[in-house]
This record gives sequence, structure tokens and C-alpha cells, in this order.
Amino acid sequence: MVRRCLVAGWLWILCATPVAWAKSEARRPNFIILLADDLGYGDLSCYGSRQISTPRLDRMAAEGIRFTDFHVTASICSPSRASLLTGRYAQRAGLPFVLFPTERKGLAPEEITLAELLKPRGYATACIGKWHLGFLPPFRPARQGFDYFFGLPYSNDSAKQPADKPFDPVLAPVELPLMHGDEIIEAPVNQETLTERYTEEAIKFIRQNRDRPFFLYLAHTFPHKPLHASERFRAKSRGGLFGDTVECIDWSTGRILDALKQAGLDGQTLVVFASDNGAAPAGQFKAGQGAGGSNGPLRGLKFTSYEGGFRVPAISRWPGKIPAGRTCTELATAMDLFPTFAKLAGATLPRDRVIDGKDIWPLLTKSAARTPHELFCYYLDNQLQAVRSGRWKLFLEQTEYPKVATILYTNRPQVLERHFPLRDQPSLYDLDRDLAESNDIARDHPHIVKRLEQLAHDFDRRLQADRRAEVIVTR
Repeated sequence: MVRRCLVAGWLWILCATPVAWAKSEARRPNFIILLADDLGYGDLSCYGSRQISTPRLDRMAAEGIRFTDFHVTASICSPSRASLLTGRYAQRAGLPFVLFPTERKGLAPEEITLAELLKPRGYATACIGKWHLGFLPPFRPARQGFDYFFGLPYSNDSAKQPADKPFDPVLAPVELPLMHGDEIIEAPVNQETLTERYTEEAIKFIRQNRDRPFFLYLAHTFPHKPLHASERFRAKSRGGLFGDTVECIDWSTGRILDALKQAGLDGQTLVVFASDNGAAPAGQFKAGQGAGGSNGPLRGLKFTSYEGGFRVPAISRWPGKIPAGRTCTELATAMDLFPTFAKLAGATLPRDRVIDGKDIWPLLTKSAARTPHELFCYYLDNQLQAVRSGRWKLFLEQTEYPKVATILYTNRPQVLERHFPLRDQPSLYDLDRDLAESNDIARDHPHIVKRLEQLAHDFDRRLQADRRAEVIVTR
């Protein structure tokens, strides 16, 4: 009798243990992307800023991994966001340029976003903050896999078009709207408290979904101009109003990390912080708003194909999974989040399209891992400007200015020459030795130039053949 009981007991343990293990392991990880707008490579104190204090982001880096070679795929808002959410170069996805509020374009409904990738795996999905992938109903977050949306449909500089002024495509048909789902709940929105309101909505979403996996995409409005800060943060930073907005985002990051810990989700959540592109030109900011952002040691700014436009601060944290206190110097990109999240969630990548992003889980977890990218491409609109392979970056011959340059700087030839120089021959830079891209060594390395030119030609030819047409709603 005793022996029979012992055998029965062991059988129960052997049967029950896998069930208990499966239950604990079945919970898929949560994903949070915190995206700043126009935050430069040198705008966080953990990236060398002496004017802006970011203790919570510094702590996030100390508890996780800080990237020094993290790139977005566009140096301007809309295409950068399209690439992040689809894992594809924005040119391939049919959204190569920034969207103005009056345009009838947007991210193609046929594109598969991270939200759409994760929903079939049981994920709750939320987009909070700046969308900027299409204002009209077919392009809004709900049509791209997001259960919940609270934020702005486009950039905060899109004020209402005055009836007595010439038409300006940058301006909007309505006052800057704050939306909840498809409903406008406030117009014009009070921008001073936007970051705080986004944060509270994000925390609410986390608490409401603590018992199921979730994907939270929090895309901050700032430090994109025009700059605004609440009384709590105004005039507190040595970096002026620009610094005030960044320090508010730092506070927001801390609040969200605290909320995860309080909900018992700290060890179940991968959090990624990054910027959508480099810092904007200081001339965009009004007097009294600070000197604008800093790209630290990098050449170039937002809008350009230099490192200052494409290389951004990026931090990842997942206690117990990502070793703390590491710095990754390998090339990684925003579009890599798509296949990386897919792997961690057990989702299957789409097989009917090219996914340009690569799984960077090894970079996040292993110090010996190397970049999965043989080639990285720098596009402005549909024009391939430069390519990167390892330490080498090659600027291609350019006989005409990119679209962004002709819109912004047609009457400013000195700016055009400095940031968008035409080239009758390629320029080569060794980024390991010359991060500032100041010493053209193309003549010293003709074989490298030839190899990179061929890689660029082959990649662009394939991409252009595969490029989705821009989607325009006619009515």
C-alpha cells in the first residue's frame, strides 16, 4: 500500500511538473518601445551630455545595454517610423518621405506592422503619442493592428492653415488634434502636458494588461519643435527648453519602469528606448528655447545622410535576460526590432515580402556577438545616398539634391553645400577612425570603393524592383 502511494505520488509529480513549467513559461514577453522625436546622439547624459540630466535613462542603460552604433533607416519622421514598425526599408514599404497633414497618403494597409505581427500571438497592442503614418481613416493605428490609440496624428508643428494665407502643405486643415481612437478629443491640444498625459495613459495600459502579453509603442512628441514643457519641468534644465523636454521624457521613462516593477512585470518585459532620427538644426528653434539638440561627435543633422542624421541613442533593458552594464559597439538598426520581437514572441515572419531587419537577440545577450548586417543603406527619399559595410562608409556620386534639401534649403546654397554636397565621385570614410566623417580616403582604397559601389548598385536595383507604390486615397 505504501509502495503504491509512493509510485502514485511520483507519477503525480512527474505529470504535474511539466504542466506547472509550461504555465510559467507560456507567458510571452511584453515589449515596450519608447521613441523620442529629434533626440540627438549627444542629448543624454549617458551619451556625454553635460547640459541635460537623464538619471533614469542612465540607470536603464546601467541595468541593460547601451548601443553606440544604432541606426534608424531615415533621418526624418515618417519613413523612420514606417521602417521601425515594419522591419523594412521605408522605400520598400512605399513611404519614403515625411507626410504632411494635408496629404492623402499613408503607410499601406498591406504592410504588416509589429502590432499586426504580435496580435495573433495574443498580444494587447497600444500606440500612444505621435503616429505620423497617415491621418486619413485607412492609415490610422486601428487599421494597423493597434487596439488602442491616444495621441497626435502627425507632428506638433502642424498648426491650422490660416484662411487668409497662401496654402502651406506643412500646415493642417484643423487645429492640432489629440485623438483617442478615431475621435478628436481636444483641439488644439495643450502641448505643455503632453508627455505627462502620454505617460499616464501608458501606465494605465500596462496595469490593465498585466495578465496578458502586451506591446506598447510610446512615441513621444518631443523634443521636436515647437518645444513645450509643463511648469513642473520648465526652466529646470541647463539645456534650456529643449533640455526641459528631454528631462521630462527621462522622468516618463522612470515612471514606466517603476510601473512595470510595481505590476510584477519587470522580468517579463523588454524595453527599448531610441530616437526616430538625429537632432534637428539649431536654427529651427526660436530664441529662448535653447540651442537645440546635439549629435555629439557626429557630423550632420536630421534630414542628412551623415551619421548625425541616422545614428541615434538606443538603450535596451530586460532584467534577467539582458546582462546589465554592457555597451554594444556593433551595428544594429531600428528595423531589427521586428524580427527580434517575432522570435521572442514565437511569431512567424511574413514570407511574402522582404524583411530587411535582422534578429539582434545575440547582440542583446552575448558580448561576443557581431552585427548581422553585411550592408546598411542610407536613403533620402528614394535616393540612395550612401552605404555602410563594417567600418567603411561610402557616399555615392550625387548629381541632384534630395527632395528634403530642395524643400528646405533651395535659397540657402551654403547649407546645401555643407549638408547635401553634390559629388562627381564617391567619398569613403573609415568610421572606426573618423566618426566625424571629415577625411575622405577614397583615393587610398580604390578596391574598397569598387566593392561598396557594387554592393550599393545591386541592393538598390533589387529594392527599386520590389518597391511598393505610394498609397494615395482619392476620396
